[in-house]
Amino acid sequence: MKLKIVPARTGLTWVKLGIVTFIKQPLAMAGLFFMFMALLSIATLVPFIGAALALALLPAATLGLMAATQEAVKGKFPMPSILISAFRAGQQRLRAMLVLGALYAAGFLALMGVSALVDGGQFAGLYLMGGRITEELVLQDGFQAAMWLAMALYLPLSLLFWHAPALVHWQGMSPVKSLFFSFMACYKNFAAFAVYGLAWAGVFAMAAILVSLIATLLGNPMMATVAMFPVALVIVAMFFTSIYFTFQDSFSATDEAPADEAA
Repeated sequence: MKLKIVPARTGLTWVKLGIVTFIKQPLAMAGLFFMFMALLSIATLVPFIGAALALALLPAATLGLMAATQEAVKGKFPMPSILISAFRAGQQRLRAMLVLGALYAAGFLALMGVSALVDGGQFAGLYLMGGRITEELVLQDGFQAAMWLAMALYLPLSLLFWHAPALVHWQGMSPVKSLFFSFMACYKNFAAFAVYGLAWAGVFAMAAILVSLIATLLGNPMMATVAMFPVALVIVAMFFTSIYFTFQDSFSATDEAPADEAA
């Protein structure tokens, strides 16, 4: 396995491939994404440990969507069972994925703990446990500072775990080694990832403008608020579809490409 350095414009290619692949299998990819969301939502309902459990399952669930994208690229229809690919890859890789999930949950909860030092835990409590969002709460200086701090701390955490599930599953890496290579791949290809993030932000902004314009032309501006929710979910599903391509272009296997391996 070798790290590949790609030009900044590759970020646009990743976005394009995510959208095109989703459109090729819209029912499958949308259905799997909603199952992914449902799985994490159900996990949060477990008493006391729900939030931590959902966080721990996120790497494995994300790997499932990447495996689904891999199948779609091959022209196959990804079945629902592909979401649990991480749990069908043998005991060694299963243990590694579980450790990776535990590390992700610990890292996320740790950054939320740091943010709690700023506002007494209001932002962390709202994010992890849910609750009512009020204008008064959001406008508080402490709440805003905690929110921005959490976002700043989440960037390095996301870089550590971006490729890690795929490296554990397809390359058989240890959790710690996968975190190192994931971070280095994102760091070395930071320009491409910056373009990738900006492009997705642009897609979302254009969709919001288009929905608002259509609602205005139909004489019902309030419809934009209702219509934007499913549109946003579809865009997020396309985003998750594109994650596989960021991995595919950031690494090359020394024997055979991960795209040719069984999910």
